[in-house]
Amino acid sequence: MTLPPVKSRLLSLDFMRGLIMVLLMLESARLYENLYEVTEGSVIQLFFQQFFHHPWNGLRFWDLIQPGFMFMAGTAMAYSLHRQQVQGVPWRVSFVKVLKRSGWLFFWGVLDYAVRPGGLSFELWDVLTQLSATTLIAFFIFRWSFSAQIAFSLGLLVLTEILYRFTNIPNFDQPFTDQHNFGNYMDLVLMNKINGGGWVAINFLPTAAHTIWGALVGKLLLTSLAPGEKLKWLLITGAIALVTGYVMDVTITPIIKRIATSSFVLASGGWCLLALCFFYWWIDLREHKKYVEFFIIVGMNSLFIYLFIEIVGGRWFNGYIAAISNGLMSFINIPLGLMAIITSLVIFTLEWGMCRFLYKKGIFFKI
Repeated sequence: MTLPPVKSRLLSLDFMRGLIMVLLMLESARLYENLYEVTEGSVIQLFFQQFFHHPWNGLRFWDLIQPGFMFMAGTAMAYSLHRQQVQGVPWRVSFVKVLKRSGWLFFWGVLDYAVRPGGLSFELWDVLTQLSATTLIAFFIFRWSFSAQIAFSLGLLVLTEILYRFTNIPNFDQPFTDQHNFGNYMDLVLMNKINGGGWVAINFLPTAAHTIWGALVGKLLLTSLAPGEKLKWLLITGAIALVTGYVMDVTITPIIKRIATSSFVLASGGWCLLALCFFYWWIDLREHKKYVEFFIIVGMNSLFIYLFIEIVGGRWFNGYIAAISNGLMSFINIPLGLMAIITSLVIFTLEWGMCRFLYKKGIFFKI
């Protein structure tokens, strides 16, 4: 089989990755929390509410961040594996590379939650830990046909439905009830603990569909199809997934991000497909590239900045900068709410500056 030539980077993918990381950096700097507090009681607060996870049954904008992250990882993997195939890299060598990458993702994901005030902890809820598993699943079926991969991904959703609905484990036999579902039971098996927020470790099973669909999109964009045809398929599949997810929510399976129900995976996957469709059309086809570099600077070092805001930022950096920023502003009597917002923006600016420094120096942290 003759493979199509290696294509240049997908700028819309770099932008989308950077956009998600910028949003995560602003969350780490507590900007959304501060804006939510200062707009309390106003209609605007409903907008800022979208930057927090839904407590259970429902879908907010912030619930799309992790699916988008895992979806883009699949698309990027498709481009990487395609490049390796063109260069004649054997499957075994590609597998070793992916296995090492997944191993490092798992390590950093566990480390992110390992250090607690009370000592060390073993937890499997971090997005990197989840991604380590979904990456391997997507890799193993990468050379299957489009239809076979779609069938497999839908099979994962069916399997999830079966596990939650029919395992009937005492006290964990309520499929969509927090603290009493199959995912909570598996957390006891794997970690001997249950997450108080309702998150479960086996979310990697249904959300592997996000990474698989991302890889399929990458393969689609690498084909010789006309750009219009590619856009059509992205629009159609995105709309079908979106509508199906929301219909399921009001009929058989509620949309719950914290346990990654099948309806959630479909609805969020649909949003991811439509988002990439728009950015591909706007950036790669229409060539609207103004301000794109601002996000790409962050996206090119997404692993570095994610680990920084999670491990260094949340545990030391944010507090240190806040002490300096708030201390200086206290001399000019700035209102506390405004002071908190300014401090969040100062933290973000410094972190973005780190990414820019690395970008300009050509330093990119990859595994």
